[in-house]
Amino acid sequence: MSIPSSHTCYSLMDEYDMLDNIRAHSIMVARVSQVLLLELTISSSSPRVPSKELVLAGALLHDIAKTPCLKERCDHAKKGRDICQQHGYAEVAEVVREHVMLTEFSPDRYTKGHFLAKEIVYYADKRVLHDEIVSLEQRLDYIIEYYGNNDPARHALIRENFTKCQELESFLFSTITSTPDIITEAANNTELPVFHES
Repeated sequence: MSIPSSHTCYSLMDEYDMLDNIRAHSIMVARVSQVLLLELTISSSSPRVPSKELVLAGALLHDIAKTPCLKERCDHAKKGRDICQQHGYAEVAEVVREHVMLTEFSPDRYTKGHFLAKEIVYYADKRVLHDEIVSLEQRLDYIIEYYGNNDPARHALIRENFTKCQELESFLFSTITSTPDIITEAANNTELPVFHES
């Protein structure tokens, strides 16, 4: 399967007119993802680590459809998946599709220290508000305020999704030696690598 290079990811951002603030958000999500991958790699209790190239491409492209969907009022995760598939990036497409809500939650796998690319990107996205790293609680408050539509049923769905994310965070940080605060500091002080088409 093909994974786009960092250069291709940035070119796709241009092609789909990604707004500057969404680009900044995507780059920060990629930085958080990179730090998590590094922590998982050095953790002796994490036997399998997802592909760095897949995680970073998924993070950079997770909001590839956000700008057109602001105009068309569409599901940006689904449309983003479609865009990635159209360009021949099927693996990245599934990461993009699941960055808003995971369709699978696997505590049995997490207890063995095995996390998938889509889970790393999903968690990293929930930790980034605009281009600033925040707690899950801060991100939840923002999403309820701006996307909850004053609808209690919608609020309940958002909270249910975040409960899964909080559980995922707990599993992640029981696997790695770092803490959510250290991840914040590290991500703020890291540069993204250049990676090539695979």
